[in-house]
Amino acid sequence: MRKLENKELDRKSVEDFKEAQKTPLIIVLDDIRSLHNIGSVFRTSDAFLIEKIYLCGITAVPPNKEIHKTALGATETVNWEYQKEVLSVIETLKKEDVAVYAIEQVENAIFLQDFQVAKGKKYALVFGNEVYGVSQKAIELCDGTIEIPQLGTKHSLNISVSTGMVVWDFFKKMLS
Repeated sequence: MRKLENKELDRKSVEDFKEAQKTPLIIVLDDIRSLHNIGSVFRTSDAFLIEKIYLCGITAVPPNKEIHKTALGATETVNWEYQKEVLSVIETLKKEDVAVYAIEQVENAIFLQDFQVAKGKKYALVFGNEVYGVSQKAIELCDGTIEIPQLGTKHSLNISVSTGMVVWDFFKKMLS
């Protein structure tokens, strides 16, 4: 077994990425305070050809050297937009027939492994603040909530880890 070199990975150029058909998935980050988490979400979004990222509230925006540390250039490939109010983003997406789901621990949430992705449907996933999560007002506007089951002593996962897990799960389900 031999580790592949970067030149063997057949990665897209920035131009190829921008022209490629995107995964019908939108990420909404609301009040994310860690610049490294933001950068990590950009990098994950690049890896899975995510359509767009909305940066809301206190979430920092590129260009920013701390975001760049973990994004490694993904801020140049992934389409993104800043909107102050997450509630207006959710309302707009729903008017555009996008199914909007908060990733949060709430009553009657659907566990990630049980969530069924509909063919031909576009989804938006809302991720909230590292301490407070997705706001109750945003949850109430969403079409539903998805929870990542956890069995240990901690009550939450890091936002970038959660994003990676949920995006991978959706990506797999969209391909099957």
